Amino acid sequence: MHHLNRRGFLGTSLGGLTALSLGGRLIGDDAAPVVGAVPQAPYDSLFLTWQQDPTTTVTIQWVGPEVGAQVPLQFAPHRGTIWQPAAATPRPFRGTDLKVYRCELTGLSPGAEYKFQVGQQPAVYRFRTMPAKATDEFCFVSGGDAVVGENAVKSNVMAAKQEPHFVLIGGDVAYDNGRSPETFYKFLQNYSSTMVDSQGRLIPLVCAIGNHEVDRGDTPPRERATSFLSVFDGFFPEKTFGVLDFGDYLSLVLLDTGHVEPIGGEQTDWLAQTLKDRQDLPHVIVAHHVPCYPSVRNPYGVDGKFGTGEEQRQHWCPLFEQYKIDLALEHHDHAFKRTHPLTNGLYDKNGVLYLGDGSWGKLRVPSTPEERPYLAKTSSAYHVSLHRFEGDQRYHVALEDSGKVADVLTTFSKRASRRG
Repeated sequence: MHHLNRRGFLGTSLGGLTALSLGGRLIGDDAAPVVGAVPQAPYDSLFLTWQQDPTTTVTIQWVGPEVGAQVPLQFAPHRGTIWQPAAATPRPFRGTDLKVYRCELTGLSPGAEYKFQVGQQPAVYRFRTMPAKATDEFCFVSGGDAVVGENAVKSNVMAAKQEPHFVLIGGDVAYDNGRSPETFYKFLQNYSSTMVDSQGRLIPLVCAIGNHEVDRGDTPPRERATSFLSVFDGFFPEKTFGVLDFGDYLSLVLLDTGHVEPIGGEQTDWLAQTLKDRQDLPHVIVAHHVPCYPSVRNPYGVDGKFGTGEEQRQHWCPLFEQYKIDLALEHHDHAFKRTHPLTNGLYDKNGVLYLGDGSWGKLRVPSTPEERPYLAKTSSAYHVSLHRFEGDQRYHVALEDSGKVADVLTTFSKRASRRG
């Protein structure tokens, strides 16, 4: 049991305030961002996420000491003067005596900007909802294996500079291993201090589960993902896989590559129905942790054991191909990779593209395309991926933490002609 208590929390918060001064995320009412302003504890881990449709909702969360049964909030359109009341309620931040405070705002207008305040704090925070239609331009940044070190923070900064509507981290978020809530809390501090765009808007975070979210104990697997599910059980209330639908134009399918839920059986059945139900949407993107087509680890099994991604290639890839998903975002191998479009592991111009491989804050040396023909390009560099959507056309740009462009690719929705 870990004891991140109120005294320890306040010490950690004060120690993190220097880093927060780089965020510039506090704004005056209807004013430009106040660069260098420092939020006060207990809100230095405040961030946004989603439980439902991102065009009309947002969820506000932070970790902090218990201060009562509820914390009042108020929110309004960014240029509005009429504020609406709301409240954040606490739930355990497991392994500590701290709480996760959560408030979901619903009934928001798509493609709009809002502001909110928490408790009695003077700080006014700002965010935007996702666009209403697929024809509106938007972008997001993806990556994985983030951790909490200096290189991860540099990747955070690079990601925020792209002005994304949200960030998707596909597992191994903080490397807390299900037993270090202090580490997960530090990740939230880092994210809160850096993930703000040039307009002072907070950038929402969406996460899939990875192996370093789960302790290798004897308790049921879900009980071992202590910090991750303390924070993200709003989206994963019963299962660690799910789908986030953005209006009627984008679905993010978040899968569990065997860390809490088995790959085969119930999860595969759910995946089949989920993809079938969304086969006419303009954009369907799958994100998971362990790659189907790894760039570093051995994809081939030995001694009767599955190779990396082999079980997914057996159960999931045929469904990806059948329902013509647009993209699979993969992680875990700590390198940059782009595959060829693949069907049954072979090049097919109409096949599925796999991007990865989780080098937000961790690095390994990948195999080359010559060594693994399913690979189109690899490199060993910290990177994030920017995905920009313009109607049926999409641009995918791999950015190293130095700002160097590692790769650029244009794809088109496979559903455009079907919608005809």
